[in-house]
Amino acid sequence: MKFCSDCGAPVEFRIPPGDALPRHVCDSCGTIHYQNPKLVVGALPEWGERILLCKRAIEPCYGKWTLPAGFMENNETTAQAAARETLEEACARIELGEMYTLIDVPHISQVHIVYRARLLDLDFRPGVESLEVALFDETEIPWDEIAFRTIALTLRHFFDDRRTRSWSFHRSSIGPPAKP
Repeated sequence: MKFCSDCGAPVEFRIPPGDALPRHVCDSCGTIHYQNPKLVVGALPEWGERILLCKRAIEPCYGKWTLPAGFMENNETTAQAAARETLEEACARIELGEMYTLIDVPHISQVHIVYRARLLDLDFRPGVESLEVALFDETEIPWDEIAFRTIALTLRHFFDDRRTRSWSFHRSSIGPPAKP
């Protein structure tokens, strides 16, 4: 950040009085610009033994498969974000269940939240951010084509829990990807 979004003056990156971390500070109007992690929220829509995945029509990970998810908007709850993203990416209506995974991704300043959900019907199709949407059972999951590690982790938890019939909330953290 180079300029204050409130008054347009140049900002300085420093620790403001009473704080412990460097922030973008405007010396002209006094605004402190905080930058906080982004929430990525989605759903794991189930239909019988299958789950709904979307093939991405946008970067990052164009052409890879994911659960319907995206950045939470201002003025909405995480549950509203999960339902909205599912409608936008898969044109699918869901009944939202419990929060299933919360995965911290600190190296990119994100927190990923996925809810379990039940598809209300089979009337789904690709939204503008999806090339394709489809139902998969566990044996059909294209593991090598999953877009994000948080989604792969969520799917593994889901299938493990389903095998043991022991559903629980999963909280974890992942670090940067290993370098090749």
